[in-house]
Amino acid sequence: MPGARIQSGERVTLRTVESEDVPFVQRAGANPELRYPVGNPLMSREQCEEHLEGDTSDRFLVCLDEDEAGPGQPDEGDVRRIGAAAVEDADWKRPEITYWLVPEVHGRGYGREAISMVVDYAFRAYDTPAVGAEAYDFNDASRGLLESLGFAEEGRRRKFMFIDGEHRDMVQYGLLRREWRKRD
Repeated sequence: MPGARIQSGERVTLRTVESEDVPFVQRAGANPELRYPVGNPLMSREQCEEHLEGDTSDRFLVCLDEDEAGPGQPDEGDVRRIGAAAVEDADWKRPEITYWLVPEVHGRGYGREAISMVVDYAFRAYDTPAVGAEAYDFNDASRGLLESLGFAEEGRRRKFMFIDGEHRDMVQYGLLRREWRKRD
C-alpha cells in the first residue's frame, strides 16, 4: 500500500514508495509501453527491491486518492497507483526529474500536475539553481509535458540507446529556478 502523503494537488497525490509498492513498480517497468519510452532495463522483483533499497533518490508514487484516504498509510482501496516520479542525483549534481504513468491514464493531465509538484518539491528541498529531465526524441508526449512546464531543450545525446530495433536520441531539458518562479 502506498505510504504517507507528501503533497496533494487538485487530482493527484504524491506518496512515499513502500515495500508493498515494489510489485507495482516492477510490473510497470516490465510493460513495453513504458519500458521503451523510459529506457529502463527489465528487473526481477528482487532486483527492483535491491535497487529501491539502495537508492538515494527522492521517490514518489503518483496516486489518485479517494476522499477517505488519509495523510498516513491509507487503506488499499482508497488509493489508486498510476505512476512514479523521482528527484535523482540531487546529492552530487543538478537534480534530474524522472517520471512515468501507466498507459491507461495518459493524456488526462495527471502527468502535468504530478511533475509540477515534483519540480516544486525539488526547488524547496534542494538549493539548486536548476533541475533537469530527459526524454527520447520519439516520446512526443513526454517532451510536450516538459516544454509545457517551461523546460527548455539544452542538448541531445545522439544515438543514446538501442530501443526497439534502432538507436535513438535522448533530448536533455533544463528548467531554471527563476524561470519556474516567473511562470506564476
